[in-house]
Amino acid sequence: MTTRLIQLQQGSIRKLGLVEEPNVRLLTKFATVYDLANEAINTNTKLTDLVRQHLSEETLEYDSIYAGTSAWRILPAADHPEEPARCLVTGTGLTHTASAKNRNAMHAKSDNLTDSMKMFQWGLEGGRPAEGQIGVAPEWFYKGNGTVLRGHGEPLEVPKYAEDGGEEPEVAGIYLIGANGQPYRIGFAVGNEFSDHQFEKHNYLYLAGSKLRSCSIGPELAIDHDFQSVPGTVSIERDGQTVWSHEIKTGDAEMCHSLGNIEHHHFKFEGHRRPGDLHVHFFGADAFSFGAGIRLNDGDVMNVRFEDFGRTLRNPVSIAHEKDAVVAVTALG
Repeated sequence: MTTRLIQLQQGSIRKLGLVEEPNVRLLTKFATVYDLANEAINTNTKLTDLVRQHLSEETLEYDSIYAGTSAWRILPAADHPEEPARCLVTGTGLTHTASAKNRNAMHAKSDNLTDSMKMFQWGLEGGRPAEGQIGVAPEWFYKGNGTVLRGHGEPLEVPKYAEDGGEEPEVAGIYLIGANGQPYRIGFAVGNEFSDHQFEKHNYLYLAGSKLRSCSIGPELAIDHDFQSVPGTVSIERDGQTVWSHEIKTGDAEMCHSLGNIEHHHFKFEGHRRPGDLHVHFFGADAFSFGAGIRLNDGDVMNVRFEDFGRTLRNPVSIAHEKDAVVAVTALG
């Protein structure tokens, strides 16, 4: 069994808990994953040891919290509690075969390989370097800062300027930069890297803009998972009925780029090693409903689950209905 943490909030009060199904046992000293990770770095202590040392006798019933009927609500599995702008949300694409095929199908106009398939092929050939070696760089994208993160049960928004919104069932790595500029991996969380696939379909150069959307991680954070090969499921509910579902798989062994190669190419940039910054990095999807011709409606519920990562991450789709309008810039000169 993995050690899984959950972040909770009631009003202005935050708590950090250890999942002990069917309950959550609260920690005494730490209210956030961020504080716990900082203590682990500063004291050179394993996260699992810190958690065990600071368990309280207080427990909460998990079912009502998960269902949204408790006064406690579930926060994103990790965040920067004081400065959301110091949380960088990013991702790596074209890591799974199915993802590359879906991307290729969106942009293929001839029998020639698209740039997407070329990048995927590069990953197959050079994305898993020998220890101590640097492999080929994967695709990298930016989603926003910590203000785009949502927790379990919160809606993922299709803004008024978007053409679509669709789930991408993934696992995200959570990292904290120590005072010495060293990146530390805190753990992994189930994620929904929500994107605008219809906008991207026009041209792959629209990928950057299609990623600037809200996304979700949680409800739990696994701090001691080996992330080798992780099976899971993704499904879409509409009016209480499942309209699409698919088995999925992720993990180091399931990707054309190794975890170490992905991490190197993210943290090689000096700006990504700023002490005190939190990083949420998505590792790519194995399947998503847009590739199966499904277009999500307002109120549809997206479900993502990976084995040993705790309960299913559920988020409804919220589509803005107001008309898009010009954003005018005011000149100061």
